[in-house]
Amino acid sequence: MNHGLYISFWLPTAVLGAALAIKLPSIVKLWRDPLLRAVGGLLVFGCAVFVFAAPKTIAWTNRVTGVPNIAAPWVYSLLTALSASWLLLIIAWRNGRTERSAQTRRTTRLVVSVYAAVVVALWVLFTLADVPVERIRDLDTYYANTPFMREEILLYLVAHTVACSVTARLVWNWSRTDGLDAWLRWGLRFLGAGYVTNLLFSAAKLTAVGARWTGHDLDWLNTGIAPSAACVAATLVAIGFIVPHAGQYLQERWRVRRRHRSLQPLSRLMRTVTGGREPFDLRATPELRLIRRETFIRDALLPLARRLDDDLRARAYDAAVALGVERGRAQALAAAVALLDVVEARERAQHGTAAPEATPPPASDGGAASPALVAPRARRAAAAFPASAAPPASASASPAASAAPPASASPAASAASASPAAPGVSASPAPSAPFASGPDTTYLLREIQAVSQALRHPDDIQAVRARAAAPAESISTHD
Repeated sequence: MNHGLYISFWLPTAVLGAALAIKLPSIVKLWRDPLLRAVGGLLVFGCAVFVFAAPKTIAWTNRVTGVPNIAAPWVYSLLTALSASWLLLIIAWRNGRTERSAQTRRTTRLVVSVYAAVVVALWVLFTLADVPVERIRDLDTYYANTPFMREEILLYLVAHTVACSVTARLVWNWSRTDGLDAWLRWGLRFLGAGYVTNLLFSAAKLTAVGARWTGHDLDWLNTGIAPSAACVAATLVAIGFIVPHAGQYLQERWRVRRRHRSLQPLSRLMRTVTGGREPFDLRATPELRLIRRETFIRDALLPLARRLDDDLRARAYDAAVALGVERGRAQALAAAVALLDVVEARERAQHGTAAPEATPPPASDGGAASPALVAPRARRAAAAFPASAAPPASASASPAASAAPPASASPAASAASASPAAPGVSASPAPSAPFASGPDTTYLLREIQAVSQALRHPDDIQAVRARAAAPAESISTHD
């Protein structure tokens, strides 16, 4: 049991050291910040307490100095400094750089003065006490009735209990404050649990010492419960500092990686257009990979977005809404339909083939949508691309082409035909609200994640395209 107890002293040391390593760059960079200085002091003194309170370190300190039990006032002083750092942390946390800065400075000076006086008193009392027998584990109870040492033990325990009680109460109150970040709230809960457990350390020590004063023997509280409670408390406090930083860091990394993966369908589609892909580097950070993928997609979309058929996109939006799709997702599906139409028309123009007059084939089993997944409705490729790259006008015939301009019309005239105000041309059905202001290429370039998510559902795209290809009067228009 004792062997395990000795080893446990190094667990809180390791966890506190990890918390210090995480916070150290910020502490060094922003040393003038009183809050960070308080955090740094707390973690440094916390590590020091458990390093020097380990039984082997106590024996080493006594042997090196040649003074029996001199490790006692040294460990008590470190524990008192740790208690003061708790209070300084709470003062900096609660007030910060507010209009109460003068009050904050006064309170800080008071805490430092009182606890510095306690440290001085600990050494004076040890000098006056007679403690010739070295005690590694049970010094508090062994010398509980010794003049001056009795007062020293009581003094450090009272100073520790007061600081721990005040800190625990304020931290628990703060953890219930509205509007806190979830990770910060959990960190405060761990801190609160740590300080409450520290009170168990003080209670066990005081009970064991009080029992000696009344002639009873409860030394097991001093040698068993108190050290274990201190180890658990320090570990919880260290976790309380680690959780907000580690949690926010991991959450941000997960968000970046999830966004990177969500853009994969659109990235694959753009590879069929450009014949390349975004730069790949195993050493690149997740943020850099995301930026490269977004840049690649937008660079590939830019020339395509200018050739979108807004009439098709408006009908696809109406079709998606008519199928019961939520309006935000309906916009993404409509943009995906228009984008696939442009990509397929581009491929047909490059290969010099006419658009097939066919209904959409059955949906694929899954995966990201591509030009081969869903057959488009027949439409004029010449309206989307320059005349030099377009197939003969007579080769395309759309089921909904009755409102199209004559085949001899220029690409500009074809684009203008989508507007109800175009002179001398039969008007198309009025576009729905998201597209009523005319061609809109900004949505596709801005909402690449929503469009990419839409491409993950080829069945939905097929249903929207099939309904959008039906006669206009058969589609219920939703404002």
